[in-house]
Amino acid sequence: MATITETAPVTVSTRAVDLTKFPDGLKTSGQHPPVYSQVRPYADFPKKIEGPTVWKAGDYSQNPEKWTHQFTEEEIKEIGDASDKFIQDKTPLEGISKTNFPLPKLAKRMEELRRVLIDGTGFWLFKGIPVDEWDLQKCATAYMGLGTYLGYFTSQNGRGHVLGHVKDLGEDPTKTDRVRIYRTNARQYFHTDGADIVGLLCIAKSKIGGESDIASTHHVINTLQEKHPGVIETMATPTWYFDRKGEVSKGEEEWIRGAILYLENERAGPNPRVYAKFDPNNLTSLSRYNTGPDAKIPPLSEKQKYALKIWEETCAELALHMVLSPGDIQFVSNSHVFHARTAYEDHPAGAVDANGKLIRARHLMRLWLSAPESEGGWKLPYHDTLEKKRGGIQVNDQPPYCPLDAE
Repeated sequence: MATITETAPVTVSTRAVDLTKFPDGLKTSGQHPPVYSQVRPYADFPKKIEGPTVWKAGDYSQNPEKWTHQFTEEEIKEIGDASDKFIQDKTPLEGISKTNFPLPKLAKRMEELRRVLIDGTGFWLFKGIPVDEWDLQKCATAYMGLGTYLGYFTSQNGRGHVLGHVKDLGEDPTKTDRVRIYRTNARQYFHTDGADIVGLLCIAKSKIGGESDIASTHHVINTLQEKHPGVIETMATPTWYFDRKGEVSKGEEEWIRGAILYLENERAGPNPRVYAKFDPNNLTSLSRYNTGPDAKIPPLSEKQKYALKIWEETCAELALHMVLSPGDIQFVSNSHVFHARTAYEDHPAGAVDANGKLIRARHLMRLWLSAPESEGGWKLPYHDTLEKKRGGIQVNDQPPYCPLDAE
């Protein structure tokens, strides 16, 4: 059984990687339970968190200059030229890197943004990628090229997609045991994704809805420590079970047991930060395992149900709302920012705009990026915390893949 024991060491993997499948020599680590001996009790948690990770929506909602950058013509040209050169060289998109996607002028801005995402507020919005002028290949190349300056691409599903697509494929969102919500038009509750940083490039927006909300995890925690400390204690206790929805390698369990809130590992010193990892859709889909005489895991307790309710309500109360327009790129840290999406309705098939141009269905390109501890990332209580491509979803030896559209 490929599970993590109480005393699993934290090391960098030395396993051999098939370079014909993983051309950069790196493989996504995948989903894992925490190292249970490093899961600190609620008694160790700070009663109040301070610093730049604690922010209020009101400080930003009327001040977009604090968290938004409109690309200049010169910057778009630099990104576009690097994209054209990369495409001309015929390097597979899976092999893109800072080395083969040079941004002499933007590189410094991207490094500064990396620190904002990891250690600061944890969110940013770029505007101005000309998605209506560039084809999907150039859009994807530009987007992933920018992403190489923030982290390492990790696989987002069992098919190895390191370039994901948030798009309504008509799948049933109520089938949560096997359907990923990003492939539907349903509402997404406040959650984190399975990587250090998530990026979204808006190619086309919906007719109605599909708007974005983000909340400072640490502001939410501070609020609940005052009003509902029992909720934080419940969320910091590793008695939660998370569904892997069949995206497992041979020999692995179908679920992961852990907490929702953790403290960083012992290398963080005397002031570890509070880290969050949670998607409610990976809880509610486990009924097939916790009912009947052959139940393998316990159902949610009343305390857990209450914690979920209060957490969602508090996130919604404290959230910063934003609308992504075509050409926008949103980057969010999963370590200390929760995000959500309203339900949406697309334009009917075949709809055209005032100029007779076909209106595209809502489409966001998605990146999951690893910012490992070994390169200044958060010190996580997981055995893969030092690995370059920590987290993500890896099934057996499925190689990375960059589809240019949803499939």
